[in-house]
Amino acid sequence: MSELISLTDLPTWVPGRVLGAADSLGWNGIGLRAYGYTGLDVEVPPMREFMIVSYLRGATPMQRCFEGGAWTRTRCEPGDVSLLTRSHRSHWHWTESVDVCHVYLTDRLVSSVANEIMDRNVTEVRLLDVLKTRDPIVTALTAAIAQEAGQHALGGALYVEALGTQLAVHLLRNYAELRFREPAGRGRLSPSMTRRVADHIDQNLQEPLTLESLAGIAGLGVWSFGRHFRASFGCAPHAYVIERRLVRAEALLMQGRLPVKEIASACGFADQAHMTRVFRARRGTTPAALRRGAGH
Repeated sequence: MSELISLTDLPTWVPGRVLGAADSLGWNGIGLRAYGYTGLDVEVPPMREFMIVSYLRGATPMQRCFEGGAWTRTRCEPGDVSLLTRSHRSHWHWTESVDVCHVYLTDRLVSSVANEIMDRNVTEVRLLDVLKTRDPIVTALTAAIAQEAGQHALGGALYVEALGTQLAVHLLRNYAELRFREPAGRGRLSPSMTRRVADHIDQNLQEPLTLESLAGIAGLGVWSFGRHFRASFGCAPHAYVIERRLVRAEALLMQGRLPVKEIASACGFADQAHMTRVFRARRGTTPAALRRGAGH
């Protein structure tokens, strides 16, 4: 891999007018610089930090590709955000003048946050190839960090560290791929990951829950996830999802407020007939009989 460049090295490859900087403020794990750029065609070496670009003024057609990848093309304007993962060479091309704010997060900060929220040893974090998104949370957090850079207020470094941590959590949840070391504990998911998977299932029972989507939450391949899931839950993912759907359906049937057809949809069954078949096979009764037994 090529030597990584820092945020202070970036103007060597991407020349622009510096509009603001937080280099001397002693922030921990977070950097900020604002630039005014004319149209440029630039190749950026792999960076040491993750970079979030918030577009402040001006609009321009924008193109970008990572080394060996395809070009992404869009139009960027105020309110848009671009993400640049660390340690990957990139090529950018735009034609119009724009003012932007860069927020930089160090690998140490992002990996530390990832380890804490995932309760696992994260070996690599990579931001997805997002050249343009409109994300009010990212925009608000970058704006708050930029505002603090201009205020020099009491407790500023601590405040910015909290903002940077919130930003890292949001990026990890929505725009990142993570690689992990093999979980410990004889092939089980960690306690926090077990809770996270279970919560995701319960909150999305009405949606299709594929093995691939559940494995993605845990950052594992499908085969590894199935093995770890069975060790943690005592059954296969499909069997667990069916059981949770039945438990929810039973609760709704006992309440007696919704039609059986709506309950089937709300619990993720294909239709009422499908729910009836599953009830017969797993519970030895039918939804209608269960409701009658409850007095509804």
